Amino acid sequence: MANLVPQGELGIQSIGDFRTEAGGTIEDAFIAYQRWGELKVTDDGTSNVLLIEHALTGDSDVAEWWKGLVGPGMALDTDRFCVLCTNVLGGCSGSVGPASRHPDGDHWGSRFPAISIRDQVKAEKTFLDAVGVERVSAVIGGSMGGARTLEWTLMYPGLVDAALVIAVSARASAWQIGIQSSQINMIENDLFWHGGDYHDTGYFPTAGLGSARKLAHLTYRGELEIDERFGSDPQAGEDPFGTFRSPKQRFSVQSYLDHQARKLVERFDAGSYVILTDSLNRHDIGRGRGGLNKALASSTVPTMVVGVDTDILYPYHQQEHLSRNLGNLLAMGKISSPVGHDAFLTEFRQMDNILRRFIMLAGPTLKTPTPEQAGEIEFYI
Repeated sequence: MANLVPQGELGIQSIGDFRTEAGGTIEDAFIAYQRWGELKVTDDGTSNVLLIEHALTGDSDVAEWWKGLVGPGMALDTDRFCVLCTNVLGGCSGSVGPASRHPDGDHWGSRFPAISIRDQVKAEKTFLDAVGVERVSAVIGGSMGGARTLEWTLMYPGLVDAALVIAVSARASAWQIGIQSSQINMIENDLFWHGGDYHDTGYFPTAGLGSARKLAHLTYRGELEIDERFGSDPQAGEDPFGTFRSPKQRFSVQSYLDHQARKLVERFDAGSYVILTDSLNRHDIGRGRGGLNKALASSTVPTMVVGVDTDILYPYHQQEHLSRNLGNLLAMGKISSPVGHDAFLTEFRQMDNILRRFIMLAGPTLKTPTPEQAGEIEFYI
């Protein structure tokens, strides 16, 4: 019998001591989550759950970051489905992470073990077990959430009816590892990092996290979009063409990146940023499975793959590789946008069409409870 928190509220679910695939232990681990729509579960474990996987700095509030896509009659229709979204293991929006209190009372900090995408999925599976959900209708995610979605289809194929993988690759490329490792280095080189044990010092590695965000944001957006918006214009009231260079005299794009850095620093923990970015470096679905193509070919879950035509972080050819090698490809889709990687978070009309198409195509495979099964459904609201 499933038990979830009221609709839209943030819930915290204990998952006990968690062992990572690399041998680390997270004592008294917990996962934060939110849900929309009524959960329906039949006696055979069939459920109407759409499990949504957020990106690197996202959270469980999918109704906010995919505003207009979650609700009655919307693409993620809460009249039909229970939309469930967790905050990832290692995050800082409710789930256990480096900023959380260790069972001894201090912060986890540097004691928080490195985690993989597979660890994130295993923790989520443990969470679903804890709340009484044995099977999901679909897993849907983009970027880091897309990596988690891919791993769901390979780790627990018998528990997933369909999957939608957006803007991600089968493994981290050297380009991605280089970009992401540079961001980690920026944080770890901040004087206030203190080896990850800064939470009780009163100081935070904000400069390092801000610099990391600036570099990351350039890979999240499209070159054409950034140039069309800012060009080589100076920031209003500033002069970057003076006799001597000054950090106070900026180009317009620098001001924009400073703004993006401030926004992230205000809401995100640097320790979580390092842990989650490192998990992306470790992403490789072929590891221990005979290589990428063999792993993809073994997939039995009907999977739709979507990419962005201007994505420089996860180029479209990487989604084409997925589509050519997946053992059970449902469909291939493309978001056309100058925005780049972030288009799956900004192009709401296209995402609405993609999500509706996915639900339609996956329909025959979704084992959601029918109205005739209503008498068999047991759930708490």
